[in-house]
Amino acid sequence: MNPPKTDARRHHDPDVRGFASDNYAGAHPEVMAALALANGGHQVAYGEDDYTENLQRIVRSHFGPTAEAFPVFNGTGANVVALQAVTDRWGAVICAESAHINVDEGGAPERMGGLKLLTVPTPDGKLTPELIDRQAWGWDDEHRAMPQVVSITQSTELGTLYTPDEIRAICDHAHAHGMKVHLDGSRIANAAASLDVPMRTFTNAVGVDILSLGGTKNGALFGEAVVVIDQDAVRRMKHLRKLSMQLASKMRFVSVQLEALLARDLWLRNARHANEMAQRLAEGVRAVHGVEILHPVQANGVFARLPHEVSERLQKRFRFYFWDEAAGVVRWMCAFDTTEEDVDAFVAAVKEEMAR
Repeated sequence: MNPPKTDARRHHDPDVRGFASDNYAGAHPEVMAALALANGGHQVAYGEDDYTENLQRIVRSHFGPTAEAFPVFNGTGANVVALQAVTDRWGAVICAESAHINVDEGGAPERMGGLKLLTVPTPDGKLTPELIDRQAWGWDDEHRAMPQVVSITQSTELGTLYTPDEIRAICDHAHAHGMKVHLDGSRIANAAASLDVPMRTFTNAVGVDILSLGGTKNGALFGEAVVVIDQDAVRRMKHLRKLSMQLASKMRFVSVQLEALLARDLWLRNARHANEMAQRLAEGVRAVHGVEILHPVQANGVFARLPHEVSERLQKRFRFYFWDEAAGVVRWMCAFDTTEEDVDAFVAAVKEEMAR
């Protein structure tokens, strides 16, 4: 059967890759095939379809028998919905100063979620019970937003990882104070791949109450999910998702992508490859005089410092972002489709520009 004709035209070179973001990558072919499989015919809208129902079984296999997935459109939506579900109107969320919810979501958790973020500076993007205690106080003070949730990111915005024991310590500490724990898992697959453990090992097994499950950075076209682990910790998720404009009418097309990633090992294969490419990149530039790698390369990102003018010249050859432009810090991200040739070409470019 011939494919349907279309007037669409390709407007980009599919062989061009950069190191700006794993969001720059397209969708994995197996995900695209799953979308085509789910297309055609009629399915009940708003999540009562067969694909969303089957996704629940798959999510429980990863996150335990009480887990329930609520597919949403994007990561910010997942975080906002999840945090709303575990806070009161007077509630606050303790997070690292570098957290995505604080730095990269346009104020959505506070403006749209109606909650207060209580931030803590961290050297490596990771919270500890001691750091949490800088903001975990004043529950009876009506003049202060009440700390009700601790939000952590795995892997962190600086590419570092929490060990399962570190997350357990955070959960035990938060729960002892009557607080819940939210995990922003936009790159949860990269963390599991690097730690070489199932995702449950550092989520439901150690006390995480609710998490944002990433799909887009791991090869999906679009779509994430809020995964509720502790059903007693969460209220009215269905209503909050709709209220937050994150309820997809044709939800089967979000759910089938997560199914394609999670049903077998595609999520892990994609994450392992991205991590391996980041390691290859780090090893290549580490030997270049004048390039300083700032954080342990534990997932699929490399944070480095090099002369500002060198970075500007490199950006004309490869896309990537400054992380802290004043300090000359850049971030290089690898994706599921980054190739060894991509990395080697970039490392060669770094060497050329540093030698100029």
